[in-house]
Amino acid sequence: MPRITFPTPDTMDAEQRRVYDKVVSGRRGKIVGPLRAALYSPELADRWQALGEFLRYNTSLPPRLSELAILVTGRACQSPFEWYAHRAEALKVGIEPTIIDELLAQRIPQRLSESESLVVRYARELNQFNSVSDTTYAATLQHFGERTVVELTALVGYYTMVAMTLNAHEIPLPEGEAAAFDLPQKDMA
Repeated sequence: MPRITFPTPDTMDAEQRRVYDKVVSGRRGKIVGPLRAALYSPELADRWQALGEFLRYNTSLPPRLSELAILVTGRACQSPFEWYAHRAEALKVGIEPTIIDELLAQRIPQRLSESESLVVRYARELNQFNSVSDTTYAATLQHFGERTVVELTALVGYYTMVAMTLNAHEIPLPEGEAAAFDLPQKDMA
């Protein structure tokens, strides 16, 4: 069960409804996940959806590379919802189930192209260490260039925010779907 209720079209105020209508009429076609919570702050939700749309669909990274970075981030952040949603997207863009299974196990898949391997290494380091080693950064920069490295960093950061929002509010998976792993433990000292 989520920790908060979510605004619905019949309970939204005019600003919430404006943002809702913008999202559902756009590329996403629906509001799921963290935007359901963000709608409590329509300005936040509107800016969030615009940044998310750019990072998901309009960077210099092809969809396959974006989805690899998102899966690494979802798993590193222990976000069952993010993993669930982007596992499906990864399959749509042709990422093999064996690669997805390796990422789920938090291992670096062996059968990756150079581009894929760099994205996975970069995303793993950024999630694990909150930065990237000089070696990985230099290799990624050399391979992709400055624009793509900046966009990749932003993509990982954005999906970290998504994962934290999903986890903090315990936004549930669709009914009937099983989580690939549990939420992080909440009983913290």
